[in-house]
Amino acid sequence: MKLWVGLGNPEPAMARQRHNIGFMAVDTIAIRHGFSPWRQRFRGLIAEGSLGGEKILALKPQTYMNDSGDSVQAAAAFFKLPAEAITAFHDELDLAPGKLRVKRGGGAAGHNGLRSMDRMLGSPDYWRVRLGIGHPGAKERVLGYVLGDFAKADRDWLIPLLDAVADEAALLAAGRAEDFMTRVALLSREAG
Repeated sequence: MKLWVGLGNPEPAMARQRHNIGFMAVDTIAIRHGFSPWRQRFRGLIAEGSLGGEKILALKPQTYMNDSGDSVQAAAAFFKLPAEAITAFHDELDLAPGKLRVKRGGGAAGHNGLRSMDRMLGSPDYWRVRLGIGHPGAKERVLGYVLGDFAKADRDWLIPLLDAVADEAALLAAGRAEDFMTRVALLSREAG
């Protein structure tokens, strides 16, 4: 079993914010692959499905970004999952809009959701699907930027990116991160 965590904030008014692209990604995967309906558990919303024969538990913590690790740790402990069975889908300021990178481990780079996961899991050795949202250019503008809604023009890259992530999710489930990144880049570029 693998635990795929979308990072975001639970308020309906926050649903279209850049910081919620992690929620958007796991929502798109769950819909595309016929996961179970979302239900409350582990201080979050969970949906279960299967990709390429691998059981996937999708989790959207409802604890707000800064305490995401509480929900993730509860689910990981219940299912006795090691850090390497966990993948966090999150917004990434240091990648251009629409770009995606997958890596295992690393620092939080100022991301409060990752920082909370590191603290609660006791290890940064989980996988990260870094979904590029771009940088506003100045450090003092970051908070307003990540908590701002995607612009209408962002749909041109956002929808193809989320669709490609969902279309190629079985590669990620199979542990083929490089192939996943290549296919997502190709599909989202073709659509864009």
